[in-house]
This record gives sequence, structure tokens and C-alpha cells, in this order.
Amino acid sequence: MLIGDVARRSGVSARMLRHYESLGLVRPTGRTGSGYREYSSEDIRRIFHIESLRSLGLSLREVGRALDDPGFTPSELVDDLIRQTRERIAAETELLTRLRRIDAADPADWEDVLQVVALLQALGAESAGKRQRAALASAGQVPVEALVEAALSETDPNVAGALRWALAQSGEGGLALLAEGLGSPAAEVRERAVQSIAEIPDGEATALLRDALTNSDIVVRRCAALALGARGVADAVPTLVDMVVEGTNDADAADALSALASDPALADQIATRLASFFAHGGIDSSVRRRLTQALADIPGITASRALTDLSHDEDRAVALTAAYVLKLRNAR
Repeated sequence: MLIGDVARRSGVSARMLRHYESLGLVRPTGRTGSGYREYSSEDIRRIFHIESLRSLGLSLREVGRALDDPGFTPSELVDDLIRQTRERIAAETELLTRLRRIDAADPADWEDVLQVVALLQALGAESAGKRQRAALASAGQVPVEALVEAALSETDPNVAGALRWALAQSGEGGLALLAEGLGSPAAEVRERAVQSIAEIPDGEATALLRDALTNSDIVVRRCAALALGARGVADAVPTLVDMVVEGTNDADAADALSALASDPALADQIATRLASFFAHGGIDSSVRRRLTQALADIPGITASRALTDLSHDEDRAVALTAAYVLKLRNAR
């Protein structure tokens, strides 16, 4: 079969067939009387073998070794090809993500494109200062997906704060992605997600924080409770009281309870819940002190009654604190 026929049937151009011949990959078995290359069925089979191996990503040099070296084993080369392919896919995926983000920014001209690219690159810079500056400049300039991704992976507290601010400026667009972060298998990602949601002041964010009160991660529950307490959401009370008892961010939890207690109905509910721990008896004096300090900022008769009982507590610090608070209340 002549080279033109082989090219038509194999899909390999005559120029490439000549290149294969120059490399010694496939040599026509014979020549016609006019000197034209003539390929046998075995030559054509080898051409198809070459194309099959090339389709796997092998170089022409590797193809030659695979076909001609009896000692050549595919396992190591295939493993290497898998690694290279994964790296290429990762690089292409990163490029696709970047292009989508540029498209989402709806650039008006190439200057806008360059600005978005510069900010995206800066958000991934090694320098924390550079990332922070990029975060502060990103609000409304960078697609919210990029901000969420950066916020969920940021380890520097200053940069993380700037990213949360940028997300809050961007509205509720990133809430769906942040909600996914709450279900991440990585504890640090879950914490960053709830912290970011806590700084977005809208109803949908509040709803997500309510849901977070039942999250399996106690850190997420506590962060959600603090944020909800500041928003006046009564659902946070049980978790906030538990934080006071456990001594975890107890001062912040007590402040949140005090803010919630501005509602008279909630004030009695909070005081009752705090006082209920004394009824069980046997609680550590440090716990009684924290509960007393929390009750001090809760108005109403229920809290005053609990403080009256505590003014006779066996722990002198508890008794003195309760008596002092009562004195201030009675002086008003």
C-alpha cells in the first residue's frame, strides 16, 4: 500500500509518516519499481500501535522504546503518565476557574480584566500583607466565589478579617458557598465559614446561624450563638448559658446574654436558666462565680432572687459579688 493510501486509511498524514520513518519508528517494508514507499499490513499495524500509544500521552521516543525494547515495562511509565495527567488537569481546572471568575466580574474592557486578574493573583500571594490589601480592595471587584474560597482557606487572622469584611460588603451572594463550608470535613474550614456568615447582616445569614446551632461541631455552635445573641435571637440562649458554665468565651457569652435580656420576657428566661444550675448542687466554685457574674447583668426579679440566694454562698467571692450587685440594684 502506498503512502497516500496509508494516510487516508490511518488518518496519519503523509508528512507525519515520513517523520516516523526519519525517527525509525516505522519503515516501509518495500519500494515499488518507481521507488515509492510501499507499506505492508504489518507496517500499517505498527502505525496504529504508534497512534494508540501516542493517545496515552507517550512521547515518540517512549513509543519507540515501548515497541522495540523487550525489557521495557509499562507500569512505571503509566504511573508517571497518570501523575502528569493529574497535574495537567489541575492546571487546566485552575485556569478554567480563573476564566469563569473573570467572566463573572463582567469586565467592560481589558483594563477591567487586568485589574481582576491582579486581585485574584494577590489573594493567593505568599505575603500576608499583600493578601490583606487585595482583600480590602476586592469588595465589588472580585467575584464572591473567589472571596469565599480565600476566606475558607486563610490562616492569617488579619487577612481573614479583611476577607470577612469584603464578603459582608458583597451581600448575601456567598452565603450558599459558606453554608457548604459549614459541612466541611475540616474543622478549621467550618469555623471560618461560621465566622464569615456571622459578619453578614441579613436575614438569610441569620437563618444559617440558627441552623448552625445544631451543627455537630461545638465550635460552630458557640460562634453562631454569639452572633445570634448580638442579633437578639432567643434561640441562642441555651448555648450561651452553657458557654458561661463551661468557661468557654464566658465573658462574651455573658455580654450576649445581657444584650438579649433587654427584652423583659427573655430576661426572666435567661435568669431562670442560669439559676437552675445552682439547684443541682455540687457545682464548682469557679462555675458559681461565672454564673453570678452573668446574673449581675440580667435585670428583673428572677435574677435578683437568685442573687439574694447567692449572697449567702459558701464561696466568699460569690457571696460578696452577689451582695455588691444587689446593693447597686437597690440603690437605683
